[in-house]
Amino acid sequence: MRRILAVDDDKDILEVLQYILEDSGYEVETLADGHNLFNTIRQHHPDLILLDIMLGGLDGRELCKHLKQGKETHDIPVIMISASHDVSKTKHENGGPDDFIAKPFDIEVLLNSVKRQLNAAA
Repeated sequence: MRRILAVDDDKDILEVLQYILEDSGYEVETLADGHNLFNTIRQHHPDLILLDIMLGGLDGRELCKHLKQGKETHDIPVIMISASHDVSKTKHENGGPDDFIAKPFDIEVLLNSVKRQLNAAA
């Protein structure tokens, strides 16, 4: 079973993401802020990360950059989710995400993006 880590400071969105993804056959771990992101990754070894841009006092774009530059995390696909930013033009080579989904998101768009990124990483 493929593991997904969803990181968002909105607990309602985390619940919706968890429900949709688990209903589609994924194992889902949620995180309400980015402070324990790297510890959670070490513990749960996600196959993909859904990462919000606005995480309270943290910037998801910076976290994504650290993930993409990290020796142990650079191969994990990252899909950024945001209602207020568009990072789709940010290059993956520069620490940008593998994909971007705007909030509110369409369930099919979410699932297709997750499937595409997991298949590309396999």
